[in-house]
This record gives sequence, structure tokens and C-alpha cells, in this order.
Amino acid sequence: MKNQAKKVLDVLETLNIEFVIHQHPPLPTIEDAVKYWKEIDATHCKNIFFRNHKGNRHYLVVIAHTATLAIHDLEKRLKQGKLSFASIKRLQRYLCIEPGSVSPFGLINDTENHVHLFLDDNLKRAQKISFHPNDNTATVVIDFNDFIKFLNWTGNKYEFLELYD
Repeated sequence: MKNQAKKVLDVLETLNIEFVIHQHPPLPTIEDAVKYWKEIDATHCKNIFFRNHKGNRHYLVVIAHTATLAIHDLEKRLKQGKLSFASIKRLQRYLCIEPGSVSPFGLINDTENHVHLFLDDNLKRAQKISFHPNDNTATVVIDFNDFIKFLNWTGNKYEFLELYD
């Protein structure tokens, strides 16, 4: 297991968060991942890392993997101008992860709590939720309430919004 995944699992254990880990080949896209998620009972998520037009604010957006993000609506609500995908350099700087491994677990590396997290309101209905552990060769499943416990531990700001069409 790679160091980033071990770091995530160590944090979950420290927080007494139960998890199940599923190993698989590298799955950098949702299209690749759905083939391996068939037997995993959880709400699987799509995680998108954005920056504002000035490049001074960064956002991680989490929605169900089957949803389509209403990005223009989010831009209007944020009043930050046009959002764009953050560069690989920014992804590595703030979350210390590689493309294809984007996950809220990357917040463990954001020691300055720079990244703001937006979660789709529909995720509140999930009993279990899954993400890559900052390494796309595995999927970690945790209870949704434990996910909130993890988010509170990170210190990053987060909010629930209606995020997709």
C-alpha cells in the first residue's frame, strides 16, 4: 500500500472510524471505477478540485458518481467568477495527491485548511460512502456519520449545497 493510503488509514484508525478497504487496479476515472464498484455497498462519489479565476481560492466538490455538476449555478452562488479545474501543481500543493486520486481524504494534507469543501446535499441520504484513500488502487468505505467526523477533524470548512441538475 502506498504511503498516502497508509496515512489515510492511520488517521481513520486514530479517529476510531471503522472502514473497509477494497484493493483494485489503478482506477483514475469514474468510468474505470464503476466496473469494480458493483459489489461494494456504498454511495460512490465524484470528486472535483477547482480554483477560482484569480487562483487564490480552491474548492473540492463532492457529488454522487452518477450526478452531473451544475457548475454555472455554483459559480453564481460563490461570486468568485469562473471556476476552472485546478492544475496538477495546485492539486499536489494543497492536497498532496495525484490526478485520478482526488478525494476528501486529501484534506489530511491541507494543514493550512486552504481548501473549502462543497458536498451535494443528496449525500446526506447515504448510509455508507466511498472514496479513494488518496491512491486510486483502493476504495475505502466508511459510514456517512464517520465521514462527517473525519471532516470535522480536518478543520477545513465544508457545506452542503444542491449541486447538480
